Amino acid sequence: MPKLALYVPLKAKSGKEAELEAFLKQGAELAAQEPGTITWYALSEEPGRFAIFDTFEDESGRDAHLNGPIAAALMAKAEELLAEPPQIHKISLVAAK
Repeated sequence: MPKLALYVPLKAKSGKEAELEAFLKQGAELAAQEPGTITWYALSEEPGRFAIFDTFEDESGRDAHLNGPIAAALMAKAEELLAEPPQIHKISLVAAK
């Protein structure tokens, strides 16, 4: 069972919603190459608001992800695509099915 997670809400700049969604779809391909990332989800929460939720077995997997290509790509595009800086929430999972 994964023990750790990240939840990262994202607010698209006005007019950049489709670009942010396309960017997030590409993130799934990068996440598939990360052995320490157990699950990776890109979510559409409401118009203009998205999020990333991913899970890890240990802190080393989570750290590798935070220092990996998805995070680097997001930060490189943040000013262009996001209305506000991403907030990274580190979560400990209590139960999972």
